[in-house]
Amino acid sequence: MANPRIITLDLNFQNKTQAIASHLICDGDAVVLVEAGPGSTLPSLEAGLANEGFSTRNVTHVLLTHIHLDHAGAAGWLSRQGAEIYVHPIGAPHLLNPEKLIASATRIYGDRMDTLWGEFLPVAQNQLKVPNDAEEIVIGNLRFLPLHTPGHAEHHYSYLFEDTCFSGDVGGVRIPGFAYLRAPMPPPELHFGRWRESIARLRGFKLSHIAPTHFGMFDDVDWHLKTLDETLAAMETWLETVMEKDPSMDELRQAFTLWMEEESRAKNLTDDVVRAYSLSNPVGMSADGLMRYWKKVRQA
Repeated sequence: MANPRIITLDLNFQNKTQAIASHLICDGDAVVLVEAGPGSTLPSLEAGLANEGFSTRNVTHVLLTHIHLDHAGAAGWLSRQGAEIYVHPIGAPHLLNPEKLIASATRIYGDRMDTLWGEFLPVAQNQLKVPNDAEEIVIGNLRFLPLHTPGHAEHHYSYLFEDTCFSGDVGGVRIPGFAYLRAPMPPPELHFGRWRESIARLRGFKLSHIAPTHFGMFDDVDWHLKTLDETLAAMETWLETVMEKDPSMDELRQAFTLWMEEESRAKNLTDDVVRAYSLSNPVGMSADGLMRYWKKVRQA
């Protein structure tokens, strides 16, 4: 069973359920969100909060696992409604001045930027909080422990709350109803070794629930982390085999897409679930991350 103190808000990204979550924890005057979601999903966030009797102006704190647009895009807007925004030290400068982040994303998404992600406003400086690794965050009676968990991104925190781990993207992508998960591997900071170290760190805590942003909450933590570890190992082995042929970027994308399609069929994923995985973890983006990792880390 899920932790009853945590409410999962479905942000209905691109009109798709179970793609991006924001997790809500309330206690007294504290109204805490883990993840802001992108600017494009603010209407869904507002609707989800309204269902619980709140507005966005009631949100007191937002804990970001990292600054990728699907996790942090609405943080600036929420800071202007009065919320304090918590983020990893490496990510903090990009929330205050998001120009480079937006420019980098625009090179990838082009004229789809606004439709996908909406507006990305800077976080108000006096609302930005930058905890250190394992420095407890105390919000009224609530206690959160940020853990530096790189591998997906260097600026990644997982947050422990009671017996639950909010794992962002380092905990993989998993759609409810299927014993299957994927590892999102965008450039430029994918690193298999650091990711495995992050998994090992999380396994060192006594956890009853894991809550990845994509999507929801699961109570089979041991299976989840073990399977994620095995998934990373399989992906790195696959990459080593494919890169022996020195493929072009397009060839690597095609090969990786084919592999993911074969896995989807083997796991009997429905078209609806495949779309959720594709929105949460674009296959082409992971192929780009694999190529970057190979050139930046393995060949170096």
